[in-house]
Amino acid sequence: MPIESVNPYTGRTERTFDAFSWVETERILAEAHSAFAAWRSTSFAHRSQLMRRAAELLRERAEELARLMAVEMGKPLADGRAEANKCALCCDFYADRAAEFLADEFIETEAQRSFIAYEPLGAVLAVMPWNFPFWQVVRFAAPALMAGNVGLLKHASNVPQCALALEKVFHDAGFPPATFRTLLIGSDLVEKLLADDRVVAVTLTGSEPAGAAVAATAGQHIKKTVLELGGSDAFIVLADADLPLAAKTAAQARMINAGQSCIAAKRFIIEKPVIREFIQQLKEHLQALRYGDPLAEGTDYGPLARPDLADELTEQVEDSVKQGAKVELEGGQPKAGSAQFAPVILSNVQAGQRAYTEEFFGPVALVLEAQDADDAIRLANDSRFGLGGSVWTRDVKRGEQLARRVQAGAVFVNSLVKSAPEVPFGGIKKSGYGRELSHLGIREFVNQKTIWVAQEEKKAQDKKVE
Repeated sequence: MPIESVNPYTGRTERTFDAFSWVETERILAEAHSAFAAWRSTSFAHRSQLMRRAAELLRERAEELARLMAVEMGKPLADGRAEANKCALCCDFYADRAAEFLADEFIETEAQRSFIAYEPLGAVLAVMPWNFPFWQVVRFAAPALMAGNVGLLKHASNVPQCALALEKVFHDAGFPPATFRTLLIGSDLVEKLLADDRVVAVTLTGSEPAGAAVAATAGQHIKKTVLELGGSDAFIVLADADLPLAAKTAAQARMINAGQSCIAAKRFIIEKPVIREFIQQLKEHLQALRYGDPLAEGTDYGPLARPDLADELTEQVEDSVKQGAKVELEGGQPKAGSAQFAPVILSNVQAGQRAYTEEFFGPVALVLEAQDADDAIRLANDSRFGLGGSVWTRDVKRGEQLARRVQAGAVFVNSLVKSAPEVPFGGIKKSGYGRELSHLGIREFVNQKTIWVAQEEKKAQDKKVE
């Protein structure tokens, strides 16, 4: 079955690729497995040199990469450029810090010397989504390659040009070709790859069903997994918050990538005294955003990545309204089968509605009323997801205390949730497990090996006498 690159704004097929056969896929895996033996023995200094060159190329090619993102999944050019530059920042971060993060960690014991050594594992398979087609991959690839692993990328089938462009960045930077390869394959070959002993681990960013399927197969074959799955992040606004700033940031947080982000704010939990004013200000900010061609410089947000995603979102909104949610801002699809989706605000979101329990992966803001701060925390935690969240209050100390009570992998006080190389990224509950980025991310796919050097016999005996 061919892999197609379809422009979601025009509906035009830009390029078509033949999917790799298992024979071709297995050959690439064999080459990666063979390359690992040499790559793992290279120095951090050598790997850093290549990774810094990759960062330079990402910056040099930011315009080209942004255009690919616009054409393949609808991201506006300004956002695409920012994504390419963020990838470069991540490459530089691990080029600078990998040796420190993976240095031997000495531990005081009765041994003469005892320490933890961090050693690479081998070929790591990455199953990645389309919404941040470069950033999602780089935040895996940069630490994995710097640790001495090799990477195999199975990207989303609607962004093949992005996948190949990133492979070219690493190859042009000087990485041995077999250390990072893009596999143009369907989901049907993922199971065969995971069954192969030459694939030692898998990382997946995507939907809950996809994560469950990959984790089940990986578990059957005793493979390490990291899963970054869905999210329905809570954006808690207390009555004492800076409301204009909170509402403005709320619009930004909901419209990240046209709302197609795991860490986009989705559930706006507002304390009762300020809920009507918050809704009005949020509505004004969302109405001011300009929809258009992602290749046009003035565009604030483009289409959803595929028409079926807009169809599904429309169904969620319509069902929630039938179940009692109230429409505060009418938007949505102009017609069925269109990838265009204008922002929507739903209020009176209550238990029993799809809006209360499901992730809405697009520009729909779900507003819940909280009686007080404790009620806001209860609502925030009454979710199957636990990726990110934010708390808005002028009392920063109180905000930090409340942040500790939110069940999520990251909570931001008076800021939208975001990822950065310096801090770990990941979730709990149905949002997955494991961490990307920071020193935790580079240690996910290494052998954390204990090395114990016994004392010489005479010294050990003398110690016993003492």
